[in-house]
Amino acid sequence: MRTIAHIIATAGGIGFLKGGGTAAAVVFCIAWYFFPIGYVYQALLLVALLAVGIWSATRMETVWEHDSNRIVIDEVAGMMITLIFLPHNGVYIVTGCVLFRFFDMVKPLGIRRAELLPRGMGVMADDVLAGIYSQLILRAIVMGKFL
Repeated sequence: MRTIAHIIATAGGIGFLKGGGTAAAVVFCIAWYFFPIGYVYQALLLVALLAVGIWSATRMETVWEHDSNRIVIDEVAGMMITLIFLPHNGVYIVTGCVLFRFFDMVKPLGIRRAELLPRGMGVMADDVLAGIYSQLILRAIVMGKFL
């Protein structure tokens, strides 16, 4: 089971790259662009990502430290939250990626405190919040047609 948790937590090994969090976000954006899915499948995939993300991050903490840089499934989930239920558009995807990485790295507005939650929940929570903030801004851009 640890091998499965390892593969999931590192998003298929992306977590071992330098800048793994950014790499995972970019790879997700590329996949999102080339393989669009309907809203129902988006919701189901997000629920699955959150569940396996919490499980795998909790499991891999026993091998690595809390919120190790190798664990990037949280970036994948955060990017999905950023882009979910929005129009499929390359400009929006790139803008969403930039917004998400900003919030994920700077960690304003309580995002840093979310990391303090225990185990896999804390690993995922900061990226969930970064994704929510990014989604709200991106949604305002889309609705206001600023881009």
